Amino acid sequence: MLNKAEGLKENGIAIGIVGPELIVNKILATIQRFPSFEPVARTYDNDEEAPTLALQLMDSVEVLLFSGPLPYRKAKEKLHFPIPVLFVPLTGTGLYRSLFRIEKSYGLHSLSIDTMPQKTVEKTFRELSQLEVDVVYYNGTRPYSSEELVKFHVGKFNQGLCTVALTGNKSVSEELAALGIPNEWVVPTEQDMIVTLERALLSTESRRSKESQIVVGLVNVDEFSHLIGSRFTEHDVQKMKLDIHRMLLGYVETLDGHLTHLGGDEYLFITTRGIFERETGGYKYIALARDAEKTFGVTFSIGIGFGSSANEAGTHCRLALRHAKEAGGNHCFIVREDKGVIGPLEMTRPLEYDASLLDAEIIKKAEVAGMTIPYLSKIVSQVARKGKTEYTAQELASILGVSIRSTHRFLLQWHDTGLVEIIGEEKSQSKGRPKQIYRLSFIHDYKF
Repeated sequence: MLNKAEGLKENGIAIGIVGPELIVNKILATIQRFPSFEPVARTYDNDEEAPTLALQLMDSVEVLLFSGPLPYRKAKEKLHFPIPVLFVPLTGTGLYRSLFRIEKSYGLHSLSIDTMPQKTVEKTFRELSQLEVDVVYYNGTRPYSSEELVKFHVGKFNQGLCTVALTGNKSVSEELAALGIPNEWVVPTEQDMIVTLERALLSTESRRSKESQIVVGLVNVDEFSHLIGSRFTEHDVQKMKLDIHRMLLGYVETLDGHLTHLGGDEYLFITTRGIFERETGGYKYIALARDAEKTFGVTFSIGIGFGSSANEAGTHCRLALRHAKEAGGNHCFIVREDKGVIGPLEMTRPLEYDASLLDAEIIKKAEVAGMTIPYLSKIVSQVARKGKTEYTAQELASILGVSIRSTHRFLLQWHDTGLVEIIGEEKSQSKGRPKQIYRLSFIHDYKF
């Protein structure tokens, strides 16, 4: 049974996830788009286990998410929940995939369908112009059981009323397969999960309380002295400064915030967390950076600070700006209340790696070993995407975007501080020396 309670971070919004392992893993992959969430997952092989697993999570999470309507109804039937409870619905998007697979494997002639709303199915058929399909819907009592659904599909199949069963329940699909009845399990799509996670986020008390939390941002104009030096007259310099200030004012206005010019190349703005999260698409991109380079040919380094007080948020935004500068400029990082880091956010140029949520514990280990946040972000993103923590120096050099020589220097330092360990060698195809394989031990057991 999957258990991801370990590694729960105390400053995130804890969300419990209950369902079959396949769907839970899809939800966990999707939830990486929501850095405010800290998932705690439980998986099962049978829907009857859902209430027990939900009871285990109920007192330690702020919101509970079930993989589908059946486990949700079973849990609601037996338990009283003091927290928001939701399930991932089965919509037309998941149905398209299932119908395509049925058409390819069996031919789309007659179906018996459970769980899916009749209106949703009929709308999908109209859009596909598949009006000749004969459909029998389950209209039994609710909350329905897996046994009732299996009995329904078996009965319709034996009566010759359907050739394929379409179910939204994993255990029903498995039992039908064991009986030799053609069937397709309708699985929620990523878009279904995103919509439900957005609803879950909005339902939490922590989210509502953080909506009005102060956010402090620092914007630094990259290579400002070079920009000034490239202008021919003082009039051109002042005009450029006014243009930049006007652009920043326009951006901060979209945040319903306040902007202050700190002098020279630095600006400070204040807004609220709820507005900032919406304007950045959930801490994914900064539209300001794209407009600045496109219009004036300038880039910004941006640091954003969250905190339980204005002083703490201000301290964290200065730290985030330092990370952006260490990354070479034209980057934006966010430092949270627990000093965890979100970033880099997408700027003007496409990211070479995805934005990652970095835990404070990992950051502390990396800083002790002299690893910068930009390098750490690249490594963590690679591990989160690929699911592997063993690399050669050549592979790490490609990930970090530095030379082999620099990578060997980094690895020597990281090895001395216990950040990485040598676990073996990879024989070279040429006559050269074997390549050592390094394990990133500091995140080897971390739950992404």
